[in-house]
Amino acid sequence: MNSMTGYGRAEYADNGINLVVEIKTVNNRNFDLNCKTPRAFIALEDSIRKTVQTFVKRGRIDLFINFSDTRENTADISVNLDKAVSYFNASKLIAEKLCIENDFNVSSIMRTPDVVTDNSIVDVEEFAIIVKQTVEKACVMLNEMRKVEGEKLVLDMLSRMNTITCLADKISERAPLVALEYKERLKTRIEEFLKDVKYDEARLLSEVAFYTDRVNIDEELTRLKSHVQQFRTIISGDGAGKKLDFLMQEFNRETNTICSKSNDIEVTRYALELKNEIEKVREQVQNLE
Repeated sequence: MNSMTGYGRAEYADNGINLVVEIKTVNNRNFDLNCKTPRAFIALEDSIRKTVQTFVKRGRIDLFINFSDTRENTADISVNLDKAVSYFNASKLIAEKLCIENDFNVSSIMRTPDVVTDNSIVDVEEFAIIVKQTVEKACVMLNEMRKVEGEKLVLDMLSRMNTITCLADKISERAPLVALEYKERLKTRIEEFLKDVKYDEARLLSEVAFYTDRVNIDEELTRLKSHVQQFRTIISGDGAGKKLDFLMQEFNRETNTICSKSNDIEVTRYALELKNEIEKVREQVQNLE
């Protein structure tokens, strides 16, 4: 089980070619890849996406590629003199109107848009294999980090499952006593109100039976314990983040029902502790792939 948060880096350097690939991921419900590559590598983005998808199933992924080619190549540089003249004339006009020194020099002209253009063509096919292999290495490093983080999350969540089971057991022990205590309270109140007048015992038992059925939470507790078993089974596999996310909604549903049915301070206290643990697990599940 991998965490959705991680970072990986790989570098290729040989014969004047330098390529650095960095990839970082954070949690997201779907696969969302954002590539920031040199313009010349736009044609390789589909291949890069497919490569990353073999390592990452879902999450927000930012991938950065820095590339330099220092081999001796004849650069094809063109200069747009008309634009250069236009920029220079504009600088003179601004200097005259504002009565300031015109510091627009050759370096400034060369930095202006579309004056100097590099027409050198990068053959992306030449670098396709290098890019793919470097991306793969970065993804391997990424997954090593995500696996370590994922294992820590799993241990924490399994520990919380033990706590949830313990709280459910305490509620199970307490629940049968709620009806008995209600019966005694009701009987005491009736006797205090009627004093020596004889009352209908069957009517009292009927009222207690109705109350017992209304506050009965056996079904919810059974499902809650079943969810814990399912959680332990699902988390032992890979790529089960979405399943666990759905399962945590079921945890919350059962606990909310227990809270709404409860008419006992102690059961309510245990149920609120349950909700707290479930919420912590749910937050952790959001980080699992």
